[in-house]
Amino acid sequence: MRAVPLVRVVRGGLVEAIHTGNIAVCDADGRLVASAGDPDRMVFARSCTKPLQGTVSFHAIDEDMPDREVAIMCASHNGEPVHVGAVRAVLERAGLDADALQNPPGWPLDAEAMAAARLKHKLLHNCSGKHAGMLLACVRAGWDPQTYLRASHPLQRRITRAVRRASGYEDVEMSVDGCGVPVHGMPLRGMATLFARLAEPERLGDLAPAADRATGSMLAEPYLVGGRRRVDTDIMKATGDVVAKSGAEALECAAILPSGLGVAVKIEDGGGRAAAPAMIEVLTAMDALTETQLRELSYYAAPPVLGGGKRVGELETVVHLRGSGKKATSVARRRA
Repeated sequence: MRAVPLVRVVRGGLVEAIHTGNIAVCDADGRLVASAGDPDRMVFARSCTKPLQGTVSFHAIDEDMPDREVAIMCASHNGEPVHVGAVRAVLERAGLDADALQNPPGWPLDAEAMAAARLKHKLLHNCSGKHAGMLLACVRAGWDPQTYLRASHPLQRRITRAVRRASGYEDVEMSVDGCGVPVHGMPLRGMATLFARLAEPERLGDLAPAADRATGSMLAEPYLVGGRRRVDTDIMKATGDVVAKSGAEALECAAILPSGLGVAVKIEDGGGRAAAPAMIEVLTAMDALTETQLRELSYYAAPPVLGGGKRVGELETVVHLRGSGKKATSVARRRA
């Protein structure tokens, strides 16, 4: 199977570009419930693994923490002041400062925060919360905090075991993520299964309480997970029962808590602009969004195409799901 058209870019009535991709929707047993394109397309999990990485770190920390600190450990944050403050709080809990972070310096992802930043800084990097959580886990567990990036480190070995258990895929590919930590590769359906098991954390064994706390904190403090105009933040804010996480190269994942289903969407060319509309369309097709929630997320469902600063078109979804018993309608038809 090959990637299929998922999103088209329409300007003035002309289809200007088409983004292809792949979709997998799985239950906690790893069964493929719905799909489009190739659900076995190999992908690196990138930042979509952060809820599980945060789970493993929190399990090792084993102490009461505010939701905002747990959420920032699962975040790809904008680098806004609220995010930097939460990262500092996690580091202070560990008795460390920003120098202990081994992620590279970065600029904020948010335009307003970037305009206010003077220099790149480790705290501003979108992965700094995950790294702060890993450092706190090392301090609490007595592991070496200076080598936490190594795949052989006790924390990273635990994370890899958790990825295998959650995805149901033993033969994971290994490489290095953009922030320096080990990253795991698996079929797209493995990512969907991983998120389904986050929706049913008892499937994660002794990690279940930590997983429940991680996803609960993300839903309680969605702004800490992303920030201003971020689709994962706004999905969680609108629904309260869909745990969403964005990753690099246009990978979007979600755990639909009421149904126990996991969703993974991968845009083939890595074009991030197409990932959010495709995810919104899949959630709609799986009855995970009410009409009210869909209206709240309308910006992501049909992002505008601008000409001279004015709307002259939009991104339209053309998602056709196999196995769901229904066809995901296009934004254009739904709005008509």
